[in-house]
Amino acid sequence: MFTKKSNIRTLVFLPPFTLLLTAVIFSFINLPDFLTVMTSLNDWILRHFDWLFSYATLLLLLSLIIVFFSPLGSIKIGGKEAQPLLSKWRWFSITLCTTIATGILFWAAAEPMYHVHMPPESLDIQANSDEARRFTMATMFMHWSFSPYAIYCVPSLVFALCYYNLNKPFTIGASLSPLLGRFAFSKGGQLIDAISLFALVSGMSASLGAGILILSGGIEAELGINNGKIMMAIVGATIVITFVLSAISGLHKGIARLSNINAQVFLFFLGFILLLGPTAYIISLGIQGFIDYGATFVARSTNQLTAPEDDWTRSWTVFYLANWYAWAPISALFLGRIARGYTVRQFILINFVLPSICAIVWMSTFSGTTIYFDNTLGGAFQASLLDNGPESVVFMMFDNLPYATAMTLLLIAVTFISFVTAADSNTDAMSRLCSSSDQSTSNSSTTNLYLKIIWGSTIGTIAWVMVSFASIDGLRMLSNLGGLPAIFIVIITNISLIIILKKVLSGNTLEPIKKIK
Repeated sequence: MFTKKSNIRTLVFLPPFTLLLTAVIFSFINLPDFLTVMTSLNDWILRHFDWLFSYATLLLLLSLIIVFFSPLGSIKIGGKEAQPLLSKWRWFSITLCTTIATGILFWAAAEPMYHVHMPPESLDIQANSDEARRFTMATMFMHWSFSPYAIYCVPSLVFALCYYNLNKPFTIGASLSPLLGRFAFSKGGQLIDAISLFALVSGMSASLGAGILILSGGIEAELGINNGKIMMAIVGATIVITFVLSAISGLHKGIARLSNINAQVFLFFLGFILLLGPTAYIISLGIQGFIDYGATFVARSTNQLTAPEDDWTRSWTVFYLANWYAWAPISALFLGRIARGYTVRQFILINFVLPSICAIVWMSTFSGTTIYFDNTLGGAFQASLLDNGPESVVFMMFDNLPYATAMTLLLIAVTFISFVTAADSNTDAMSRLCSSSDQSTSNSSTTNLYLKIIWGSTIGTIAWVMVSFASIDGLRMLSNLGGLPAIFIVIITNISLIIILKKVLSGNTLEPIKKIK
């Protein structure tokens, strides 16, 4: 399949692919033992590294605030003469839809039911009480706004500056070079790229698994077709084929167009529910939740909210943080590449501030509506979650709103588009990372078709195995396995950002030696 002409970076491609292929084969040969091993690894990660996920994320957020108000904020990515690749709207829509779009569709409705009815035992919050609802909304903000976007923003910003302003190559090592120097581009740097690939495949598989659950659940709800393993396999294969084809079509033809459609549908959903849903309740609970979020932010960010013996934080907050870290190193290659021509301050606004605000509005709307209906219907949504799975909750929410069938079909469509949008950008970055061909332009024609097919197929197969046989627990395991190696890369990247800031404070203008077209 691969010829000399394909220029595969063997040390980057083979280790993660071999490890993941072995895992897939193991799962088919002996699924019970495979799940036992995965569970043991997952438990070990949570026991020993839960604190690291929380504290590292808080430091990332603080770093962004410092950089935003520093002289580095006025530096233009690509130099003073650099022209933007994309308009601000297209840039923002791609950023919004290639990060956590699939997740907010799945979890915005389902997750609140867990927290309202099963709050942390150590907090002594009465289940299904007003206090539990406020706690739930604050939790949604913690899991889906500023903290996750900080995890994406820092690596993306550092890569953009290193690639465009410091003239470093298109590798993960570029972001680490301010600290690691030449080591970042040696064989050690290639191993870092390989680790990042493994992390991203795990994270994408977890997100694809959520997408499969929503789509197969929607098909069962609307068409009555059993939501079983075969249906999940068909749905997963369809998503994979579509995002691979979209990635092949290139940045402007595929990803930008899908992101534009996706963002517009998201705005439509928000307007629809705010106008025709329980508007006053959404606003009231959203405000109460945001106040609670602010009051408990430090405790939540330092693992001090619940008692040490309470596993709630590990099961939820750390699970989410791990997933964001798994995506971050390679997502940074794509998000950094499309940022040319804008200042660092604009980058932070588009990649951190505005998406976080959108997430808060989204969670207030979707989560607030779900909580409202569950309360007025006597816990019917919680019953649906327990009986039919978390994927059923969002469809039940639309069943209680006008134009239920039309909105459900639109939800199925936008779920499909959401993962395709997120996956094709990262598939493009993955194939570039595995190829030693010239990466100095934004033209995706230099990437390798076979790499996109291989990685897409691998992601789809792993996602299907985990959601078919382990469901939500499978998603958590994939997130944690991918997030652990990725977090060390992101920590080094954050140190690189501080080093770049020091250069600017000492008078370095970060003007590139050569222009990158």
